[in-house]
Amino acid sequence: MAIAEKLASQQKSISVAEFFEKNKHLLGFDSPTRGIITTIKEAIDNSLDACEEAEVLPDIWVSITKLTKETIRIAVEDNGPGIVPDNVPYVFGKLLYGSRFHQIRQSRGQQGIGISAAVLFAQLTTGVPARVISRTGADKPAYLFDLMIRTEKNEPEIIRKEEYNWDRTHGTRIELEFTGSLAAKRRLIDYLKYTAVVNPHARIQADIDGEWHSFERVSDEIIVSPQAIAPHPYGIEFGTLKRMAAISKDNVHEFLITGFSRVGLKSADQMLKIAGIKGTRKAKGLSSEHLKTLLAAMQEVDVPPPPASLCLSPITEEMIVQGLEKEFELDFVKARTRKAQVFSGHPFIVEAAIGYGGKLDQEGQALLLRFANRVPLLYQQGACAVTNAIAGINWRSYNISQQSLPIGPILLLVHVASTNVPFTSESKDAIAAIPEIEKEITLALQDLGRELKNFINKRDRNKLAEDRARAVCSIIPDIATKVAEIVELPPPDISPIEGQIMRRVVAKKKTEDGMVGVSVTNYTRKPIEVMVYSLSEDNQEEAVPKPDFIDVIGSEFNAVWRITIEPESAWKATYPGKGRGTIDIRGVDEKMKVVVDLDGIY
Repeated sequence: MAIAEKLASQQKSISVAEFFEKNKHLLGFDSPTRGIITTIKEAIDNSLDACEEAEVLPDIWVSITKLTKETIRIAVEDNGPGIVPDNVPYVFGKLLYGSRFHQIRQSRGQQGIGISAAVLFAQLTTGVPARVISRTGADKPAYLFDLMIRTEKNEPEIIRKEEYNWDRTHGTRIELEFTGSLAAKRRLIDYLKYTAVVNPHARIQADIDGEWHSFERVSDEIIVSPQAIAPHPYGIEFGTLKRMAAISKDNVHEFLITGFSRVGLKSADQMLKIAGIKGTRKAKGLSSEHLKTLLAAMQEVDVPPPPASLCLSPITEEMIVQGLEKEFELDFVKARTRKAQVFSGHPFIVEAAIGYGGKLDQEGQALLLRFANRVPLLYQQGACAVTNAIAGINWRSYNISQQSLPIGPILLLVHVASTNVPFTSESKDAIAAIPEIEKEITLALQDLGRELKNFINKRDRNKLAEDRARAVCSIIPDIATKVAEIVELPPPDISPIEGQIMRRVVAKKKTEDGMVGVSVTNYTRKPIEVMVYSLSEDNQEEAVPKPDFIDVIGSEFNAVWRITIEPESAWKATYPGKGRGTIDIRGVDEKMKVVVDLDGIY
């Protein structure tokens, strides 16, 4: 047999399932540890998308159980609309099967690979079928499926199908068994936490091998699912244009208006004039040369950008701030949502946020939170356009230390929402370096950086003023006492001296002989109405005067007084105790108040 004939006899086609069976790393299943996180991610993405399309507030439950030393069972359940029984085997048992691939709108999943790839990975590692339970309504029965994928044909194999007595009125549950470990449990918890930040309308509860985690929703506002739009002329390629024209029944003029986003009568006329094509010709009758000429003409005509308000769903500044404040303790947090922009005909919106202080690491590298279409990106940080844009900013100009990336107690969040997020690979771990996207990220973070700089400067000024006030409050009384001893006279009233120096509202806490004194002096020229807060381990129920409100928080007492103080006057409360705790006053401008804990000075 000739070599060519021998080689020909060995050649055969392979299915997409067979391809990914041997190249599972392309989909984020390059190790058992990462495979667990990828599976959870794909299942939650599907659940969130389904709930939003059904206009339901998502309630998602995740369970990870260690069955043996090397085997783990994962279950993800949601309250979405469910899946009709005939479609369940294909959704979970056939790669490249889905409803969003041909739709131009923002969604977490698009290719129809993710969850079926997880089924394939589980099948490869344990050989145990995936179990799926789904119900589409209270008046419909739930169905249970045991499924596997026939990799040689990329078709589902139904091992078991039966009606199932399920207490959910609608929703879907999937169970998978893997060979793996919980070595990346911390990263898994981070994924759930970050998902909760950018999906504040969702409640996610997780039982990770007996360890319970709950991420409550902070918004009861149902997200309006983005609408699909027609392709934009600037983002179309020749092959797509040829396919669209071949199935069109319209003439070329109508084809351009109805088939493309933001193309009107005037734009269509201009395109046809430049291309030299009559508008009355049938679109499907155009030759390849005519289509190439038409495509070139489409790029020359000024067409408005796609309607981003229809096809995109940004998180919004308010929801980002609420999400961050729920999951992180921060001294400062601000967010920005930029106006919609376009790259290669694809609309996108960049959102960013900066958090500072609180319980963030004081010395380490900044915490970077990267998201695409509300999905956390946990891997390949160094290959991502978000990281490149952050590293390209001079953070020192915003009073932040920097070693390529910012250093210190700072959190940087960037979210890119688009109808076509340009990922660097099928695993969707990093965003490609698209100049338009990097520019928007840079502008958003620079804007936030200026606000952070103002906050840091103001904080430093306030700290300096407080340090001066503490010095005044501690040194002047001592000087007055010493002078009185020398001249053998009673200590003088130092209030006028403090008033000339301060000209503010001064709150003090000082403990002497087992009695805690909390005083507020109004050195301004106007009467004030303030609320005095005292958080202490001491029981303040015996305070004189009595607090207007007192609450117990753990082992501490939170007392509140509502008071009015005339100019150049003072108010004081006392109670027995050791003086451990903090005080604060509210109702006056931050610039006009000084809070001094004299117990911390001596």
